[in-house]
Amino acid sequence: MSQWRRVRQGAQPARTDETVARMAQRDARPARVDDATAEAFQGLAQLVYAADDFAVVYEAIVAAAPRLVVGCDHASLMLRQGGRFQTAAASDDVARLVDEFERDLGEGPCLDAIVDDSVYHDADLTDGSPWPRLTERVLARTPVRGMAGFRLRAGEDRTGALNLFSDRAGGLTPESVNQGIVLAAFITVTLAASQQRKTADTLKAGLASNREIGKAMGLMMAFHKITDEQAFEMLRKASQDMNLKLSEVARQVVEHHNRA
Repeated sequence: MSQWRRVRQGAQPARTDETVARMAQRDARPARVDDATAEAFQGLAQLVYAADDFAVVYEAIVAAAPRLVVGCDHASLMLRQGGRFQTAAASDDVARLVDEFERDLGEGPCLDAIVDDSVYHDADLTDGSPWPRLTERVLARTPVRGMAGFRLRAGEDRTGALNLFSDRAGGLTPESVNQGIVLAAFITVTLAASQQRKTADTLKAGLASNREIGKAMGLMMAFHKITDEQAFEMLRKASQDMNLKLSEVARQVVEHHNRA
C-alpha cells in the first residue's frame, strides 16, 4: 500500500534528553537558506505589500511553488468562500483539473487538510491511496503521481488549503512536506493581510458614507430649522422613495448645496 502520511501541524514527537541536546547544538548553527528560495520569498513578500488585488498574489504563489518545493510540478490554492470550495489560483490546467476532481468527488488531500487541520501527503498514488475514486481519475486523466494538501487558516477560520502535485511517484518527499508547510504559513499570512485590507477598505468606505450623511443632515437642519432626528427621517424617506442608498441621497444633497 502507498506510504501516505497525515501530519498534524504543530505536533511534536516525544524527545529524549539526548535528542534535545543534539537539537540545541544543531539549532545553534545558522540555518542555510538557498539564495534562490530567499529571493523568491522576498519577491512574494514585496508583492503582498504592494498589491491591490490579492488574486495576483495567489497566482504568483502557486506559480512559484514548483521552485520552492522539491518535487512539486503543479500547485493550486483552494479557498472556502460562502460555504463552497473554489480554486483561487492554479499554476496550470493540471492543478486546476485535480481541484475540480476533488470538489466533484468530495475527497482528496486538500479537502481533508481543511477539515482535519492536518497535512495530507501521498507520495505514490500508483500504489494505493486513501482517496481511491480521486486517484483513479487522476491517474487516468493527468500526469500526477503524488500529491499533498496543507491546511490554511486566517484567524480562527479554516479558510482553505494549498495543494501540491508531483508527476513522479515518490517526488514529494518529507523534505517537500516541510517546505510545503513553510509555503502554507506564508500563504496564511497573505490571507490575513488580505482580510485586514478588506476590513480597512470597508471601514474607510463606511466612514466616508457617515461623513456625507452628517454633512447632509447639518445642511438640512440649518435650511429647514429642524432637529437632527427630523433631518435623518427626511433623508431616510427620500432614500426609500428614490430607491437609492442613504449615502447616495446624502451625497446628492451635499453636491446640490455646493452648486448653489
